[in-house]
Amino acid sequence: MPDCNGIPCEEQQPHMIVSVSPPPPTPWALHDKILWGADVVLAILGYAGIMMALATLRKIERHTEAFEDSIAAVEATAKVAASTAEIASAGAGAALDTARAALLQTRAMLQAERPWILVTAEPTQGAESSFQITATNRGRSPARITAALDQVLFATDEAHLPEVPELKPLESGKRFVPIILLPGESATLKTFSREDARGFCDSEEMFKSIESWDQRLFLVGKVSYSDLITTADRNGHESTWCSWYIHGKQRSALVPAGGAAYNAHT
Repeated sequence: MPDCNGIPCEEQQPHMIVSVSPPPPTPWALHDKILWGADVVLAILGYAGIMMALATLRKIERHTEAFEDSIAAVEATAKVAASTAEIASAGAGAALDTARAALLQTRAMLQAERPWILVTAEPTQGAESSFQITATNRGRSPARITAALDQVLFATDEAHLPEVPELKPLESGKRFVPIILLPGESATLKTFSREDARGFCDSEEMFKSIESWDQRLFLVGKVSYSDLITTADRNGHESTWCSWYIHGKQRSALVPAGGAAYNAHT
């Protein structure tokens, strides 16, 4: 007999297969739908918030980098400006020093080339105890003497002379004729002799005091001049001079005297 898997075929009973239908889907309640929709919305909002936060962080990072770059640029500009200022300051100081040196050199050149009038008392040739007050141009350019004043002062010694000589102007009606002196040239401004000394004394007693040196006779003066190159509106120059008249029994002398105020040159 045929064998069906070790069991006689006739003994096998037929089997019935029962298919169970799946349970019908449970319908969503309204509450579940609302909850699911809320979760979806929250998820979307959370994702959008995260993306916005990331974008904001990127913007903040870019702004921070830009700000740091700006700060670095400002610092670099400040350093360049400071260096430029130092260079400009140094350049300005050097230019100022150069200008001052040039000014001093120009003044020195002008002083070296200008006229210098010196006044001296020299014996008159061929005349005893007579003297000439002579102005000499010791400079390098021509000079124009525009005024010459002189007067006699009496004092016991040089220490009792006025601190500053006060020269009286020329008498009314007298006019000084300008003198032009080339470099090295001289001109006589005044002559003075023993007779002139006696004439300046008001009395015989005054003259005897001059003879005995109890009183001293000083001849002081001032010369005003300008150089021919100088324009008329500029200040001129002055030379003051002072001489002590020594009256001897037979011969006299006229020697330099007075302090710096009486022998000045401008």
